[in-house]
Amino acid sequence: MSETLLIAHGRVVDPARGVDGALDVLIEDGKVRAVAPNLLREGRYDRVLDASGMVVAPGLVDMHVHFREPGREADETIATGSAAAVRGGFTSVAVMPNTEPAVDDQADAEFQVLQGKRAGKARIYPIGAVTRERKGEALSEMDGLVRGGAVAFSDDGDPVRSAEVMRCALLYAKMLGRVVIQHAEDPDLAKNGAMHAGLVSLMLGLSGKSAASEEVMVARDITLASITGGRLHIAHCSTAGSVDLVRQAKRRGLKVTCEACPHHFSLTDHAVCSFDPNFKMNPPLRTQQDLEALVEGLLDGTIDAIASDHAPHSREKKEVEFQDAPNGVIGLETMVPVSVTKLLVERGMKVARLIELLSTGPARILGLPAGTLAPGAPADVAVLDLETPYTIEPRFRSRSSNCPFVGWQVRGRAMWTVVGGRVVYDRAAEDT
Repeated sequence: MSETLLIAHGRVVDPARGVDGALDVLIEDGKVRAVAPNLLREGRYDRVLDASGMVVAPGLVDMHVHFREPGREADETIATGSAAAVRGGFTSVAVMPNTEPAVDDQADAEFQVLQGKRAGKARIYPIGAVTRERKGEALSEMDGLVRGGAVAFSDDGDPVRSAEVMRCALLYAKMLGRVVIQHAEDPDLAKNGAMHAGLVSLMLGLSGKSAASEEVMVARDITLASITGGRLHIAHCSTAGSVDLVRQAKRRGLKVTCEACPHHFSLTDHAVCSFDPNFKMNPPLRTQQDLEALVEGLLDGTIDAIASDHAPHSREKKEVEFQDAPNGVIGLETMVPVSVTKLLVERGMKVARLIELLSTGPARILGLPAGTLAPGAPADVAVLDLETPYTIEPRFRSRSSNCPFVGWQVRGRAMWTVVGGRVVYDRAAEDT
């Protein structure tokens, strides 16, 4: 007889089914067996989690992380990244292919899936490179990548610079039932800038990267999505113009989705005045006007997902002059608290909408068997405390610690994370 797990007394929020209420969740044999009230009274269970005062949600899904394996294991491995994921409440993560070598064939994707199974934490879903070696020239072995487990295609870290290559990629991905995720940036306009091009960059004497460098590529790719009928996803939207372009594309009925990152809807380019390299990322931190547009897009449904763009770098790489530091910050362990604090607490977002952005939305975009607690679904669950205030401390399960949110007073964190019916993270055990 299989083990049974009951999550009792919680507020179950399942946007995929419109469920939001005081319910128990029964898990057996790795599946959700029932979601109903008062199940604790009806039987005896191998383990009971008391979720009183907490939100019980479908396991969170981060559709944009960098786990650096193979090639840069000093920054992160699939094992350490998975540990960071479940500590953050994430049961499924999609890993970008800008590894060394790039994930551009079936064997590469299969390796990442295997490493994820060996780690035994979060579910690992490879995102295959659009082009061979991510050089932007010839398409990768897209069919083989899908056979190896790839759920999407992207050259993230770099854009697909050629419009013709991008057009072909959208067509091939359409035939394979996959989405193309674009790092929207025109390199000629970006000019390798270290931060957003504006008054702050001028004041600091740092090279700037204009909002137009993102928006031009977003506009181009929406046009290509229109003529191909392919599915386009814009990674890490950071400007008001990008949000408006996606909003217009959705009104036209195009298959266009997008994501936003916590650092872009909680910080502006004024943070760079500290010259702290933990505020350097790509796209860069933008203006208050851009931040407000992102929040509006998150609230009104224009933006489909929140993603971390978790980009670990070892201390010796990041602690250099701002101009010379690599782009990127970690985010798996801070995405929930920053999102809860900036969106629920400060902006009045509904809990169901936040869970949709963190779970149901990204699962839908990638076609994952996740994002719901429907009976029969895989038992991937996040039990979240959204009320208790605390301070983000520089103690992470990620191998790197390049975080811009250390010292922040926040609310929201995972108390238990369940993957396939197995408790893979227990905050109480960590705190003892």
